Amino acid sequence: MRKSTVLKSDVRNHVKDIIVGKIEKLTKFIDFTLEASRDIKKTPKYDSIREEMQEEIYQMQRQLGALKDLQRNMTKVLNTPTDRVQLGSMVFTNKARFYISVSLGEFFFEGDRFYAISEESPMAKMMFGKKSGDSFVLNNIGQTIENVM
Repeated sequence: MRKSTVLKSDVRNHVKDIIVGKIEKLTKFIDFTLEASRDIKKTPKYDSIREEMQEEIYQMQRQLGALKDLQRNMTKVLNTPTDRVQLGSMVFTNKARFYISVSLGEFFFEGDRFYAISEESPMAKMMFGKKSGDSFVLNNIGQTIENVM
């Protein structure tokens, strides 16, 4: 584990970049699908295909909305050093590395696996207020906090 070389601001920027990348990719895919749906012939034979494409576009627009919510929520995430677990903390346990920010899930940064979790997640709720050296159990798995940044 590379605690000493990881900067919280770098991880924060990496998470923001991941979200921006997903937004850009999804936006391009929505645009492509919209263009493709316009190119389908306007005959009754193709109505079901157009309906399926519209449903797919609707689903992608909902995903895009969720990603934009993540992006907006990242502005609330603190970037100041912390000694107790709170929103914005990076928590290193004996089992994993967590960034308490938004519900993005697993990501890799400088070769290390991290989990971006929401403050509403059971894991974050279990860790809130704890400091280095504290232990907790979630789903019958015990973990000890080694470092909080």
